Amino acid sequence: MLKWLRRIALVFVLLLAAAGVAAILGWQRLEEDYQGPGPAAAATRIQVAPGASVRTVLAQLEGQGAVRRAREVEWYLRLKGLHPRVQAGTYALPAHASPAQILLLFEEGNVILEQLTVVEGTTFADFLELLAHEPDVTHTLAGKTPAEVMAALGHPGENPEGRFFPDTYRFAANTADTVILGRAYDSMRTALAAAWGARSAGLPFDTADQALTLASMVEKEAHLASERARIAGVFVNRLRKGMRLQSDPTVIYGLGARYDGEIHTRDLLTDTPYNTYTRAGLPPTPIALPGRGSLMAAVQPDETGDLYFVATGLGDGAHHFSRTLVEHNSAVQAYLTRLRQQHGSGAIHRAAPAGAPHP
Repeated sequence: MLKWLRRIALVFVLLLAAAGVAAILGWQRLEEDYQGPGPAAAATRIQVAPGASVRTVLAQLEGQGAVRRAREVEWYLRLKGLHPRVQAGTYALPAHASPAQILLLFEEGNVILEQLTVVEGTTFADFLELLAHEPDVTHTLAGKTPAEVMAALGHPGENPEGRFFPDTYRFAANTADTVILGRAYDSMRTALAAAWGARSAGLPFDTADQALTLASMVEKEAHLASERARIAGVFVNRLRKGMRLQSDPTVIYGLGARYDGEIHTRDLLTDTPYNTYTRAGLPPTPIALPGRGSLMAAVQPDETGDLYFVATGLGDGAHHFSRTLVEHNSAVQAYLTRLRQQHGSGAIHRAAPAGAPHP
């Protein structure tokens, strides 16, 4: 009997030892699976949905070939008492990334950043259109009017034109359109405040909002950065003398959907709040989203005595600036002659660009 009991005890000890060895080997395998290189031979991307669980994401990784055994990785995490936080977004996974490396990316939120570029001179409507067609943005503003958009951003009753800084915005996938617009709004407020704080003395307007309006006109008129301050100077000189600004881009903005790609004499004679041929002073709001260069030009204009400018027609975007109407008319004729030489007389419908007095 004693001998039999000893045998049972020996078998039990051997079984325990075998179980211990199996447990050690099993743990080593789990550890190696978690810390060792993953199976993906090339870098891959994974889109983690908002609210996705660790189990769901691990299964997704296994399905994409980035993790060998998702369930075993999950067991390892439980045994270690680990509860990694998975943040939503698009991630770039390096080739052969281990589960440990992948989960660290998720915990740190190292998502791929998408980007959207808003060009200087873009209108607010253009900005909304860009956002609406951006697939990586969560769209919450579809069908809303500009007034409703501003209310959604926390700025009810404020005209949106000119209030958003044109720049390249980087964002994680599924970022809400309101978040991007909010960043652009704050950026413009900061840039405008900085420009207004650096303004020259004696400007013929009293508020930063008026400077923003002038900056938007400069943005639409200037094709060369080097001419921004000089163009601003022409408008400032005209304001000081009580002359109408006669800026084509303001007329175009006032026409809205009626603009057919050309400015006709009838357009210059049709009064709108934005027609600076029929109305004195600055238009009631900005006409576009100006960049930092145009903001600074509006508050630090060149003091040249110029009252007119017209395109040279040389194809480089440059303008001819004049102090007198006689000189300006001569420059306009030179511009017309170049256009006729380049395109023929049939292409000339009107050739007195912004800054020229009404014919």
